[in-house]
Amino acid sequence: MRPDPAATLEEHRFAAYVRTLGRGPGRSRALTREEARDALSMVLHGEADPHQVGAFLMLLRYRGEDASEMAGLVDAARAHMGAGLPSGTAPVDLDWPSYGAGRTRGAPWFLLAALALARAGHRVLMHGSNEFSRGTTVPEGLQALGMRPAENRADAAGQLDQMGFAYLPLETLSPALDTLLGLRRLLGLRSPLNTAARLLNPFDARAGVDGVFHPAYIALHLATASLLDRQRLVVVKGGGGEAERTPAKAVAAHWFDRAHGSGEATLPPLPSLDAEADLVQAWHGADGPGAATAIATVALGLIALGVAPDAADAQAAEVWRSRHD
Repeated sequence: MRPDPAATLEEHRFAAYVRTLGRGPGRSRALTREEARDALSMVLHGEADPHQVGAFLMLLRYRGEDASEMAGLVDAARAHMGAGLPSGTAPVDLDWPSYGAGRTRGAPWFLLAALALARAGHRVLMHGSNEFSRGTTVPEGLQALGMRPAENRADAAGQLDQMGFAYLPLETLSPALDTLLGLRRLLGLRSPLNTAARLLNPFDARAGVDGVFHPAYIALHLATASLLDRQRLVVVKGGGGEAERTPAKAVAAHWFDRAHGSGEATLPPLPSLDAEADLVQAWHGADGPGAATAIATVALGLIALGVAPDAADAQAAEVWRSRHD
């Protein structure tokens, strides 16, 4: 029996999203939030052809990232992973994404900042993928410090209860999304899903601190946070795209606050420290540029948690001094 010609010509449902993005100058447009949510949901559930997925990701990149579209991508990713605080877990204070892939990155000094904030009583969830980084990854940094990534959401909740800090790799948090980020090997470019991953806030923390590669992305992250009804998010242009503040120069911190609106502040340079130290040495007490970077980055976390920018550096120095008390 010969196939029905009409049936063989039936268009795949996902094709409409590729067509919307790729029609050409003057005809293409960004996806609405609802369209983006549906499109990525199809991808994450394996309902789109691999050819369609590659076209979809690169067309999203080529068109440029849009806040409503990005909010829809985050909606889909959060729904697929079952985002939200695990049952019986105390609220998380600070969400800390780590998805940088800087070619010149060294040690993850921001990890020390997050750990110091946890020692000060703030519950910090870090999540991410450093697969394309040329520096020391967060899992490698944790291993050097005698710690380990969480094995699953329940393990992360337990670590938060035990020490106020947990790191959830994206491959554990959302294997499907991690696979999509890994397509960078085949496509040669990052996709907007890298931005979506940074904005996941998987445990619904009341505040977040985020780093971007290029200043142009700051407004996108803040606008998306507003659409997602986040409580508070601080964004900086950080080293290698991480939420990390260099103490050597002034850094602009930008924030969205659901209750008080958006704002920004220029954080001044901090005194330099001459002697170098590695990650473990800095954590256990050796001064050096790495420790200075960690202290400066603690201030970013404090600003995200609501500390006034002009008071953050002094409080950060005290948090760092008290981390082993």
